[in-house]
Amino acid sequence: MTGTVYLVGAGPGAADLLTLRAARLLERADVLFHDALVSREVLALASRAAKVEVGKRSGKLSTAQHFINKRLVDAARKHEVVVRLKGGDPLLFGRAHEEMAFLKENGIAFEIVPGVTAALAAAAELRTSLTRRGLSRSVAFLTTRAAPGEAPNDWLRTAVAADTVAIYMGAGEADSIRRDLLAAGKPAATPVAVVENASLPEASFDFGTLDRLPEIAARGSGGPSLILLGEVFADAAIIRAWPSARSSSLPTAPVIPIGRGRSGALR
Repeated sequence: MTGTVYLVGAGPGAADLLTLRAARLLERADVLFHDALVSREVLALASRAAKVEVGKRSGKLSTAQHFINKRLVDAARKHEVVVRLKGGDPLLFGRAHEEMAFLKENGIAFEIVPGVTAALAAAAELRTSLTRRGLSRSVAFLTTRAAPGEAPNDWLRTAVAADTVAIYMGAGEADSIRRDLLAAGKPAATPVAVVENASLPEASFDFGTLDRLPEIAARGSGGPSLILLGEVFADAAIIRAWPSARSSSLPTAPVIPIGRGRSGALR
């Protein structure tokens, strides 16, 4: 008998940004494989699960992907509910394709549970729409990185063409990003926001223009950061300063039991 592997989005960090489906699966999980940056509040929801950290951190000791793949298959052959919990959304810079392909090759059922990706959480905290009529009609989510042996990353063409750009995992490359964007014709005065630890109490926000990007990015404390560029952020610092109310915990409504549809999928 084999179980199902659920690739679940943990969101940007705040536990109350989990989807209800994600929270219910965490409560039912027999085994939980989670990224390094998943918060303790989120992990606490998986109270009955055996927890295995399989995180990847830039410049730090990381779990090899082939090892993660095998552990998922082994767990699914022993347990009914196996959760692979990924920061943000599983299908965006989460290497979900490799895990799905391996599960499929080994005859293991899997499902995807989407999560809030960092760019959306950051924009929400800035209270700035990533699109705006007459100003921003295109948004690009990208990373400038390319692993050894991969095809070249043509991120620059995408970043120049889009009205609004969210650059993941780019704070450490701020100087080269600025240089390349300016050389490609992006105006030096393009508004920039760098958001660190989006959605968490320790979130920080720094603002400026593209020509000062390295200086702005250097103000961070080393947490997961996102670089946002585009004219929609011209007033982001002012808007961010407006008072707001903020929820800090998951709702206390009763948990609704998970059922299964005719296909066997959770609903």
